[in-house]
Parts: sequence; structure tokens; C-alpha cells
Amino acid sequence: MRIEQISAEALERVNYDRYLLAQAVSKRVNELLNGAKPLVELPKKNMQPTEIAILEIAKGFIKVKEI
Repeated sequence: MRIEQISAEALERVNYDRYLLAQAVSKRVNELLNGAKPLVELPKKNMQPTEIAILEIAKGFIKVKEI
């Protein structure tokens, strides 16, 4: 699956609110960089934290809600 397709799925999960998606990805990237384990099986070995966060949101492992 390509990152463009994954991004589109993640955007759909946040009702096409790019700002909300950016906030959620940023928060999750920080968690990953601080040692959190990915919630999804990684399709390729050396994925960037941003790609992992978007994939987790796209697959529904992370629920995003407005604050």
C-alpha cells in the first residue's frame, strides 16, 4: 500500500480535517520517538515514525477526536 493511499484513509477517519490529522500524527510521532511500540505490523522494515503514525490512524488503531 502506498503512503498516498494510507494518508487518504487516515484523512477520511478524521472527517477530512487536515489540522486534526496533523495534530494526531505529531502527538503519535512524539510517543514513538520516546519509545512507544508501533500498534501495527510494519509492512516494510525501516518506516519513518510519521509513516507509522499515519498507518496506525488509517487502520483505526488510534482514534482521533477533537479536543
